[in-house]
Amino acid sequence: MKALHNHNDGSTRKIDTLLLVAILLLVFIGLLFVYSASSYTAEQQYGNKYYFLIKQSIGAALGIIAMFTLAWLKINFLPKLYIVGIVVAVVLLVLVFVPGIGIENYGARRWIGTGSLSLQPSEIAKFAFVLFAAVFMSKHDMKKFKNDLVILAIGAMFCVLIILEPNMSITMCMALLMVAMLFMGGMRWRNMLIMAVPLACAVPLLIVIEPYRLQRLLAFLDPWASPKGEGYQLIQSLYALGGGGWFGVGLFNSRQKYKFLPFAESDFVFAVIGEETGLIGCLLLFALYAFVIYRGVKIALNSCEAYKAYLAGGIIAVIAIQTLINFAVVTGSIPPTGLPLPFISYGGTSLVVFLAASGVLLNLSADAQCSTEELLLNYNKTRTPKIKLSKRERKSA
Repeated sequence: MKALHNHNDGSTRKIDTLLLVAILLLVFIGLLFVYSASSYTAEQQYGNKYYFLIKQSIGAALGIIAMFTLAWLKINFLPKLYIVGIVVAVVLLVLVFVPGIGIENYGARRWIGTGSLSLQPSEIAKFAFVLFAAVFMSKHDMKKFKNDLVILAIGAMFCVLIILEPNMSITMCMALLMVAMLFMGGMRWRNMLIMAVPLACAVPLLIVIEPYRLQRLLAFLDPWASPKGEGYQLIQSLYALGGGGWFGVGLFNSRQKYKFLPFAESDFVFAVIGEETGLIGCLLLFALYAFVIYRGVKIALNSCEAYKAYLAGGIIAVIAIQTLINFAVVTGSIPPTGLPLPFISYGGTSLVVFLAASGVLLNLSADAQCSTEELLLNYNKTRTPKIKLSKRERKSA
């Protein structure tokens, strides 16, 4: 653990140094492979092979500043912003559809901005939802279905706005995050099953109403049926991973990055990592992500306050869900969908937001020092029902 001096009150706080190092290592790996995967394309399109690396480095610098700032500041103000965060996220998601503000790319409107400056609101929405759910669940009994419905309503609203962009991948991430938060909050299994039925029905419906989603599903089942169509990207990803063997073809020596593999620097950067570092490199990357998730779960379990436990759990849930989905897509384990690999894939908004959220997680780690007795006491306080006493009983008490 590392001492971090807080100039606000003169105290010395200890953050999780191992978690910090692991996150910075992921960012460094991301910069390395964003350059490797994009150098040829950047040279061809912009005449500068460092084009994507420079933009990613700017995002990394801003994100690291945000991470250290949030790790250092007193964040007692966060619970007061749980409603504001939802409002801001909704406004940003709606602005995506406003002409002149929303940016359309590859047939989808997922960004807002102007010129070279852009922002992806759905990345912010995930963590705004986590903050809202963490504060709300810490104040209410989540075994009551009416309280579960509040979380479901906010999550469903975000899912609808995101699927309209359209963005199936982030919608899936948001839906899984909603389930994870409700599970952490103590939702009854009966209520969980009631909720699961409409969600299970919604997935095939969303696939059928959009032809391209159905085509992606068919390509997943048999990518070689359309090797130059919907199956092309998955086939090229598998070629990259298979070509890497045990130890890879060597750093910067990927063949698939020469415009064979689409989105090699962003959603499919893991395929380039697998090609250049092989199975051993992939396993080491798995282990690094697993370590980050483990440290995050430990912070959540050791937090002394309910909202801090839920907040830490929610942040690490986003990282875990998005990482697993990306790995599954690139390896052909689930149908292809565009979702960046946290801390590594090219994308300024994603990198800055994930690093900022990591700063909050590091801040929470400094307070995650509760003993088992304190944790049980706090748990019992939140679960003890409030009993109304009569006037006579209050006087005798």
